[in-house]
Amino acid sequence: MAKKKFSKEWVQQHINDPYVKLAQQKGYRARAAFKLIEILDTEKLMRRGDVVVDLGAAPGSWSQVARERLVGPGGQLDGRIVALDLLPMEPIAGVEFIQGDFREDEVLAELQRRLGGQQVDLVISDMAPNLSGVSSADSARIQHVCELALEFACQHLDPQGALVVKAFHGSGFSQVVEAFKQHFQRVVERKPKASRDKSAETFLVGQRLKPGAANKILSIGLE
Repeated sequence: MAKKKFSKEWVQQHINDPYVKLAQQKGYRARAAFKLIEILDTEKLMRRGDVVVDLGAAPGSWSQVARERLVGPGGQLDGRIVALDLLPMEPIAGVEFIQGDFREDEVLAELQRRLGGQQVDLVISDMAPNLSGVSSADSARIQHVCELALEFACQHLDPQGALVVKAFHGSGFSQVVEAFKQHFQRVVERKPKASRDKSAETFLVGQRLKPGAANKILSIGLE
């Protein structure tokens, strides 16, 4: 009974959510678009000509925002967006999509093959693992996803590039922040207005890789 009540409350909240309505008006596939927009504006990230990798892209709202930022006056994409997700994603003009699990070596290898050695200016990750409700197990899964995004960024980012990942306050969060600080010259936490107050999610932004970051990641183990 309680579960049914919770579901009704969630649906009601979703229907009345101003960001849901705004997303529908502007044609975004999810309200999460506004989280990225605020982060990009605040941190002055992404400009035309950038190479962007979107991890955990489905349903595609972050890739939509990236595309908007990279389209030139003539309507042509000035830059590159490679998106990846375990789930299928409806096509977005100019966005290259890979369907697969980022945790699997062959999927990561396909992403690397697509990049062809090209350095990335910005890695954005709205990835969140399926949660079990067991806090210790869920914390480990969340850390693992953050670690994978960090490792990928350290290997592929331009030295002046940036990484934006979704993390969650709780057990293990401080280790994730510490790992970011070991690899980036500037690390900030952002809680966009579109992120619901009740949510434990927060976004970590790392900018400008420290010298040797690509090698350093191999000795890092998030616990």
